[in-house]
Amino acid sequence: MKNLWLLAALIAVLAGPLLLRPRNESLAKADETLVIITPHNEAIRFEFGRAFSDFYFKKTGQRVAVDWRTPGGTSEIARFLAGQFTNAFENHWRHTLHREWNAGVQGAFDNAKTPLDDSPAGRARRAFLDSNAGIGIDLFFGGGAFDFQQQASAGRIVDCGVVRAHPELFNDRVIPQTLGGEQFWDQQGRWIGTVFSAFGICYNTDSLARLGISAAPEKWSDLADSKFFGQLALADPTQSSVATKAIEMLIQQQMSEAAGEKTSGWIRGLQLIQRISANARYFTDSSSKVPGDVELGDAAAGMTIDFYGRFQSEAVRRPDGSSRMRYVTPRGGSSVSVDPIALLRGAPHPALAREFIEFVLSLDGQKLWNWKIGTPGGPQKYALRRLPIRRELYAPEFAKLRSDPDEQPYEQAGAFVYHEAWTGALFRAISFIVRAMCIDPHDELRDAWRELIAAGFPPEATAVFSDVSKVSYEAASGRIRDTLRSGQKIDQVKLAKELSDGFREQYRRAAELAREKK
Repeated sequence: MKNLWLLAALIAVLAGPLLLRPRNESLAKADETLVIITPHNEAIRFEFGRAFSDFYFKKTGQRVAVDWRTPGGTSEIARFLAGQFTNAFENHWRHTLHREWNAGVQGAFDNAKTPLDDSPAGRARRAFLDSNAGIGIDLFFGGGAFDFQQQASAGRIVDCGVVRAHPELFNDRVIPQTLGGEQFWDQQGRWIGTVFSAFGICYNTDSLARLGISAAPEKWSDLADSKFFGQLALADPTQSSVATKAIEMLIQQQMSEAAGEKTSGWIRGLQLIQRISANARYFTDSSSKVPGDVELGDAAAGMTIDFYGRFQSEAVRRPDGSSRMRYVTPRGGSSVSVDPIALLRGAPHPALAREFIEFVLSLDGQKLWNWKIGTPGGPQKYALRRLPIRRELYAPEFAKLRSDPDEQPYEQAGAFVYHEAWTGALFRAISFIVRAMCIDPHDELRDAWRELIAAGFPPEATAVFSDVSKVSYEAASGRIRDTLRSGQKIDQVKLAKELSDGFREQYRRAAELAREKK
């Protein structure tokens, strides 16, 4: 035991300087430090960190460093923020307000449905919204608007003052408030879109040639072609909000094509996802893995967010400008949404954080998203291949400077109208359904699909395979959504098992019927 204590002491002496020193040299030398939590990749972090540091030094003579915090994707960040703010408010509640912490307070303080009255729950909620309880982080940068709306409702992000201060930016001429059914910035100033996102298909031209597929996929339904059997890379929507949003886009397109008849459009959308999933080689936990595997040829195509596809294409661009990796947004198959930025409650450096937000929205900041490397105002090291939100940067005179001169997101937004009332409240239900219908019973799904292909899709077997009545629009809007909202994990597990077992049996029956018709 004595030797163990001595060993522990020795380790502490040796490791202490390593643990206590600044994380990198730039942070150690900086006059000021800005702390940002983000799902953005290294390329975005490098270019915006470098450019903001240069901008701020020219303006103030002070050196600023950005301390990037990257716990994972947006879903992981959301869980992290919820936990950290619970700890921060508990500390405020106990030690500043000198009140007793209990389950009621914990369940009410960040719940948007808590009434702001004089009940114990209401007092907890008002105390949080009136507080400066923070977690030592200034900004949340990147992720979908849905995630920022959730953080705003909880009260974890606050008005940074930029919208009120810059009416010249927030108008239909520069950054409209809404377009195509999507919201680009919060009217209360709590979050602001900085760059566009859309959802589509990435594919490998070499893999398509190897498989004998002459026409590249251009629309969602192309991925349901049996030629792609075992060749698609997909992400698990229960682990990736990117994957869920892409699936929601696909479903909404089917609803639109059904003339807004939600029930039949929902069925058609789920059946399309079912067939696409039957072609899947795997479902990954990380949506960023999809374009990487497609580029390597481990899969021929996949569903992805636009900038993952474009960035991966850029990474393998040949000297002649060609690339085996391609990306396409299906025409009328995706809305144009935004990745926002927001000031966190209790930010330790609010003035510096606001400077960063204003820089990102400035012309110099916006050019970083899509200007070519080495162009005036463009990135130094990485072509980010993302589409800036400011409308004026799509003027013809800027086309030669942009990495994607043919992309016109404001025109694209007019080809698809997102109807939040159709599926917005079913975001979690969609991922839950895809898990139960396609991922958990994936072996049976693939086997049935293989038999259907071999048998030439006999009608009776195909009808059994395609039955999605267990997860109808009514079921999704009712029982499934209610179970997910209840917070009762046991009930959720039971429902997931019931549905996945039902689909397993259904796919087995479809396979048997198909074999009988061979």
